[in-house]
Amino acid sequence: MFDLAPEADERCTKIAELPRGRLGPLDEIETMNVEIQTAQVEDAAAILALQKLAYRSEGELYQDWSIPPLVQTPEEICTEFRGKIFVKVERGGEIIGSVRAEQSGETCAIGRVIVHPSCQRQGIGSCLMQAIEARFPSARRYELFTGEKSTGNIRLYERLRYRIFRRERLSERVTLVFMEKKL
Repeated sequence: MFDLAPEADERCTKIAELPRGRLGPLDEIETMNVEIQTAQVEDAAAILALQKLAYRSEGELYQDWSIPPLVQTPEEICTEFRGKIFVKVERGGEIIGSVRAEQSGETCAIGRVIVHPSCQRQGIGSCLMQAIEARFPSARRYELFTGEKSTGNIRLYERLRYRIFRRERLSERVTLVFMEKKL
């Protein structure tokens, strides 16, 4: 299991204690042990499938099914593994969350925080964020973006001390909000 940064939220160590019955199709899993660890390229197909499932709600919200997370190909995600660190959360051997990042200079760019829809709002996204930040100890700044209408995502990042510093119109339906956390 990956050790979280010392300031990691207590919830991250207690995810395994979550009550059964809230996981929908994952209910059959006998063990509720959760592991946060570095993902390998062998995990790419499972992460891509989870990404497409998790981003369906964003496609619906924006009425745009062409957003990059929904159209990414297996080849593209495998290429990302060459230059980025991927972290995954597994429960009972199934990947239920993931995030990826890379560092350039003193800035760590974080992307695609994904959590299985039936496992959301249980602290897994916060744990993923803390785990990926801990993987880049020399970063002085963390940056990410999300859709302007994705208020739940924005609230999560604000709770983690990220602040909006820029907006960019991606299309007629989608405006991105860029957020940063400076150390």
